[in-house]
Amino acid sequence: MSFKITSTAFKEGESIPGRYTCDGRNVSPPLAWMGVPPGARSLALIADDPDAPGGTWVHWVVYNLPAGAAGLPEATSPDAEVEGGGRQGRNDFRRIGYGGPCPPSGTHRYFFKLYALDSALDLKPGATKAELLEAMQGHVLAETQIVGKYKRS
Repeated sequence: MSFKITSTAFKEGESIPGRYTCDGRNVSPPLAWMGVPPGARSLALIADDPDAPGGTWVHWVVYNLPAGAAGLPEATSPDAEVEGGGRQGRNDFRRIGYGGPCPPSGTHRYFFKLYALDSALDLKPGATKAELLEAMQGHVLAETQIVGKYKRS
């Protein structure tokens, strides 16, 4: 079975419903995954928008999720510690937890990238994407992603 991430809220390449954006409830979408490779000790998730005017905008950073976790529920609490295990980092809205799509103009793509790692990471809650990427170097066993799109009406 290959490593794969999905969402019941949107399919690959399709629109992210408004409830998961700044125009709605601004809660995280439900995510599920399967096929975590043997030897994985933790999982990390980065959600970002490469189409942002000033460069890639980070919407969500999560790490040290248990390798046995099957996903994240809708409206994951913005607490530093994830219920069931894991930690959340700081997004580019300067908050811990999820910050939904809110593009200033046009249609943007939102990448939800999941990484299987061979170890847990020595990162405190509130780490940035850059800190996470640095800590993950040499520990990535596999990665997968799902991409959604959003345009404000």
